[in-house]
Amino acid sequence: MPKGKGGHVRGITAGRVKAYEAMKPTMGKTRAAKIANAGKTHEDRVRMAKKAARTRKKRGE
Repeated sequence: MPKGKGGHVRGITAGRVKAYEAMKPTMGKTRAAKIANAGKTHEDRVRMAKKAARTRKKRGE
């Protein structure tokens, strides 16, 4: 994705660009963007992390 002024990536929530860039090489652009944009607030990201932990525990990872 083209970067705009100030290192922003178009279509990615402000403040989540680093998360997007970190996930992009392993997951691909679309999936990384969906995940990076999903947690717009701190509470949302905490909720997502707890859900991920439950999923990993359920799978036995």
